[in-house]
Amino acid sequence: MRKFKLHSGKSGAALTLRITPRARKTEFAGVLEDGILRVRVAAPPVEGKANAALLTFLAKVLAVRKNRIEIIAGQRGLDKIVSVLDLSAEEVQSRIQAWLSAQEPE
Repeated sequence: MRKFKLHSGKSGAALTLRITPRARKTEFAGVLEDGILRVRVAAPPVEGKANAALLTFLAKVLAVRKNRIEIIAGQRGLDKIVSVLDLSAEEVQSRIQAWLSAQEPE
């Protein structure tokens, strides 16, 4: 898997995402050439539903409470920066990679 961009901050990690709303299911869809992690979201981009679905999905993948994840840029766009409190960039990356490994068919 191509390396995706994560940044460590004072209180956690930040990751850059490109969202595709109205997908068949919510899932990771790969890494773009510039290191942005692509995520498909089943919810439509109406009244914050896609953002809420994204936060719920990331909370599940990272095994953190939803209130520890925040969209800090890109609320209304497809490109977003998401902050994950109390996890380092390395922890976020390892949890995402573990999730992806568990989702691969055998």
